[in-house]
Amino acid sequence: MDTQLAWLCLIFPLIGVLLTPILARISTQVMNFGAVFFSFLTAVMAVMMLPLLFSVERLPLESTFVWLHTPIQVSFGVLLDPLSIIVANVVAVISFFIMVYCVGYMKGDPGIMRFWMLMNAFIGSMLLLVLANNLIIIFIGWKLVGLCSYGLIGFYYRDEKQYWIGGPAPYKFDVPSACGVKAFIVTSVGDMLMLGGILIIYFYAGTFNVLELYQTAPEWIPTMAATPGMIILVSILLIAGPVGKSAQFPLHEWLPEAMSGPGPVSALIHAATMVKSGVFLIARFIPIFYYGYWMGGVEEAMYFFIIVAWIGAITAFLAASQGLVATELKKILAFSTVSQIGFMMLALGVAGFAQDILVKGYMAGTFHLISHAVFKACLFLCAGTVIHAAHSIYITDMGAMRKYLPYTWIFMGLATLSLIGVPPLPGFWSKEAVLMVTLESHHYALFTIAVVTVVFTAFYSTRYFAMMFHGRASVHINKETRKPHHHVGEGYFPQTFACGALAVGIVVLGLFGPMVEHSLYGLFNYKLVEGLGLSTVTHVPDFSTLLVVAFSVGGVLIGVVPAYLLYYSRTWDANAIYENSRIVRMVHTFLWNRWYINSFYNLVFVSGFMAIARAVAFRIEVLVDGLIQRILPAGVYGLSRFSVWFDQKGIDGVLDGTAHHVQNSAGGTLSRVQSGKIQEYLALAVIIALIISGLVWLI
Repeated sequence: MDTQLAWLCLIFPLIGVLLTPILARISTQVMNFGAVFFSFLTAVMAVMMLPLLFSVERLPLESTFVWLHTPIQVSFGVLLDPLSIIVANVVAVISFFIMVYCVGYMKGDPGIMRFWMLMNAFIGSMLLLVLANNLIIIFIGWKLVGLCSYGLIGFYYRDEKQYWIGGPAPYKFDVPSACGVKAFIVTSVGDMLMLGGILIIYFYAGTFNVLELYQTAPEWIPTMAATPGMIILVSILLIAGPVGKSAQFPLHEWLPEAMSGPGPVSALIHAATMVKSGVFLIARFIPIFYYGYWMGGVEEAMYFFIIVAWIGAITAFLAASQGLVATELKKILAFSTVSQIGFMMLALGVAGFAQDILVKGYMAGTFHLISHAVFKACLFLCAGTVIHAAHSIYITDMGAMRKYLPYTWIFMGLATLSLIGVPPLPGFWSKEAVLMVTLESHHYALFTIAVVTVVFTAFYSTRYFAMMFHGRASVHINKETRKPHHHVGEGYFPQTFACGALAVGIVVLGLFGPMVEHSLYGLFNYKLVEGLGLSTVTHVPDFSTLLVVAFSVGGVLIGVVPAYLLYYSRTWDANAIYENSRIVRMVHTFLWNRWYINSFYNLVFVSGFMAIARAVAFRIEVLVDGLIQRILPAGVYGLSRFSVWFDQKGIDGVLDGTAHHVQNSAGGTLSRVQSGKIQEYLALAVIIALIISGLVWLI
């Protein structure tokens, strides 16, 4: 029954995808209800798996069948262990509230059917990734998540100006279609590298099954280590996938542009699904490399933890610094997501630095994943309401919106305080756990970077909240409120309900934060140490707890106080400081341009490759033309040049008119086939698949 819940958790979103076009034929309201209902069933199935955590001795549970026999055997099954159950609940429950919010946010959108199909497909793909019991099925879910994100980020693919992001003028704008392509290409770079690592592991281990990889690690890890540098290579390849999907340095530049999709899409990608997949996968790999170093004596295995920890710390600092100067509301929250994912990676990385902090680091990374999912989903949903009300994506176009959005002010305020790390909200407990394990790893450079990131987070969070809801109303807001038939206020009831429910979740999780932290520690201690047979050293508490609390609270105050004086009370004049200090202007320009990393990538990988391609194409054309001229007699060469001219001028010029006439006459007939209705395309695809399958079976 328990594994059946996992199967149903996977199946319900996919049923929602298939039934959405059918329900759309009945009415839009029925379609909306159906899409949300299947996400609700998914959440119920996930919640029903939670009791397994209280009988942890029954875990792990696995249900599988052989999917592919040749050329290699691949099974398709689900794996229930503490990590998969926890992350599946984060995905399913948070996604349900996001879907409820969508009912109001997407009301009247002409592409609503496509939206519901992509959203349910996204949820189902992420659950496939989380619940799968082997690396191949995980990778399939991994790629499906990327494909759905491409469709949702570029949802407004017609690139109407109202959906542009970036700017404001004279700065460059980005169109949704290009943003979707950028996300897909950048994440695919990491995906392909990760696939290489998975295949190398299969070469040595002979299995893709996660539990079998854990159990047979004493046999295949020494064999892999016999080839110098192989463990390091596999570490880099496996980490590349999570670095791309979770937007970590150096593949982090796609996520700020992912803001081009609808507001709920940003919440889904940033809070519950896509960016958390990388953290989940790193946690999946930790037992393998921990065993390799601490129990197998393979020195190279430590590089896995070193790379993960430093990538996390650098990304957390880098993204938080960019959030200090950004003016797009959702982009500030995007930088925040990149930074907070860096905190999770940092905790998981330092978990392997010493035997006495394995469980603590594993717990800290997972706990921060849970708390971040709740408060970041609330932040993005509230941001969608604010942007709809203000008719602007810039915080500089807002101000004094508390009186127009009182409920959103409360909900977003709680989420912002949790992001900052104010006790007793969950962000404080999970952030403190990350700082604690980093300090106890005795890597003080990493701890220093983390504390500075806390300061930056407190500053930019206070800045955006004060500029949105307090101070004087901007010129833009004053114009909006004077427009006839335009109401600057709260969104539809489903939007307010979803934000309120998540805000309540923030408060409850914060009040029970220490209890949740203790439970997670006991859970992972039992499964990692006893269940997998890993050797650890018992942790003895010391004075570091008080030291970490002091650094945590002190960092918050150092960030909040100047931001309060600059943007809330306006005691300090931010514009005057900017104008009077050359250093401030230089730093602002550097951070505004995102450390010039994005510009460098565009110059090298976009403009550079295009220039090389054009140069190579021209050179090949010249070489081929010269070669033909040498080989062919002068008369024949002249005839060949004439044929090229005739093709361009005669064929293309004269016959194109005839082709255009044929196209017009045949287009009416073909347009009946190309109706543009997704449900008809799906039906045609199913019919073709059945025909092909029947022919293959007969052969």
